[in-house]
Amino acid sequence: MKKRALSLLMTAMLMITVLPVYGVDAGTGIGIDITPEEFAPLIWMCDERRVVEDCVEAGRTSDCSNTLFERTQNYAFEGEQIEWLVLVMDKNKIEQIQEVVGTIGDTQGEGNDIEVECARTDRQGIEESCNARILEEELTEFNPDVMAYYECIFTVETPDSMYGEYFVTIEAISTDGSATMDENEFWFLNPVVAVTIDGDVVFEDVRPGAVSYSDTILVGNDADEGSGVLLDMFVSGTDFYDPDSSGAKCPVSNRLKLSQDLRSQVDLGDGTASGATFTEDCNADAVGTTGTDNADHLCYFATSGAYDTIGNANSDAEGYRPIVYSDQFTRDFYNDAEIINDLQILGTYWAGNFLAPGAEIAVTFKLALPEPCVGDFSDGDIFFWGEAI
Repeated sequence: MKKRALSLLMTAMLMITVLPVYGVDAGTGIGIDITPEEFAPLIWMCDERRVVEDCVEAGRTSDCSNTLFERTQNYAFEGEQIEWLVLVMDKNKIEQIQEVVGTIGDTQGEGNDIEVECARTDRQGIEESCNARILEEELTEFNPDVMAYYECIFTVETPDSMYGEYFVTIEAISTDGSATMDENEFWFLNPVVAVTIDGDVVFEDVRPGAVSYSDTILVGNDADEGSGVLLDMFVSGTDFYDPDSSGAKCPVSNRLKLSQDLRSQVDLGDGTASGATFTEDCNADAVGTTGTDNADHLCYFATSGAYDTIGNANSDAEGYRPIVYSDQFTRDFYNDAEIINDLQILGTYWAGNFLAPGAEIAVTFKLALPEPCVGDFSDGDIFFWGEAI
């Protein structure tokens, strides 16, 4: 009996030893699908925006490549530039940005004509002036993997390709979309600048040795409507001659002088201080009617709104001013050829001397005809000039 029990125990033990052994852990896998947002770019304008003077013709205070501080209206001419600094961000990676460009078009926003490529810079940090935000989140740390600065310089082209009113802005274009900076600008590019003269200056049957006054003429700003072009106004002239072979003499030769020699173009130089060579008052009444040739024989009086030439530099007791010599516009005009210099504003401009489109200055001339004088002195010119501010 004991032998049989031992046999059964051995059999049980053998059965246990041949059972297979399995691990205590089990598991299986599952796939994960992660798709990052196709992040459209963001773009912010920073504070380094400026308008730049061209290098063709200098302004009253600005010269080649200077900031055009005197430009107070939204018009620009060929060669002038607008510069911006912008911060661009693409959360996917900055390499997703294909281009940052300056655009112009008839409407605001993306998709306008591309005019200039912007240049990426190595500038770091987030400038406060950029006001970089994503919704309510203010960005304070610069991440070069997703951010970059770009400098954009837009130059106004010729009127053949750029004339009229345009929205101008900077656009960032990426593989996932595009965006413009919030600040779309509106410019009138290459507006037509023109001066109108309404009326004629005619002196008939003036007695030698006498003073005569003309009808009043209107000198106006005829720039494109809606352009906002402000014109700084000037006057100059030449001597007058008898075009016929008539034996003219006035008072010593066949010429009627405009003004004294000290107001000749050759006596004015670049950098001449205002009024430095143009300080004597119009002497038409006192000297112009005599036999003195070198005198002021033609002077003018002007009004514009609340301003006039009474009390201006070089005006006589009536408010009439002499005229400088020139048949072309030069920088010397900023010294001595303004029509009205009554009250100075904007640093160097005279309040009554610039005109908005459609506005006019009223001008009356005084002729001091010397004695003796004979002839028909109709060959000569008075020029009115308008320089866009």
